[in-house]
Amino acid sequence: MVEQIAEKYLLSKPETSMYYPFGDGVKVFRVKEKMFATLALGTGKEKGTNGKMAGHYCINLKCDPDEAIMLRDIFPSVIPGYHMNKAQWNTIILDGSIPEGEVERMIDNSYMLVVSKMTKKDQASILLHV
Repeated sequence: MVEQIAEKYLLSKPETSMYYPFGDGVKVFRVKEKMFATLALGTGKEKGTNGKMAGHYCINLKCDPDEAIMLRDIFPSVIPGYHMNKAQWNTIILDGSIPEGEVERMIDNSYMLVVSKMTKKDQASILLHV
């Protein structure tokens, strides 16, 4: 899953917008003003990642803490969320080692976790389109 495919899928989620609060290099995706994903190109200089992100696009996604650990155990390209709460966020390195459908499932879960924390009114307006 390359950058354009990931971006298109992220933006296909109802009421999702993209903005750049961290500068031009980091795309942030949010639903009704709540962040559920980031997308950036890894430089290889990210502290604590042993260069794993070098030259690959990476997505930060919110995740249930137990599932986050499980995904890290299954996929070497899933690491604790870079620059995020490591218990609740994973970084997915888009190096081709994770099937596209699995990446989409992780995106869906991140989106729904954020939506589930919204007011009932906001949830209702979003879930109409899901």
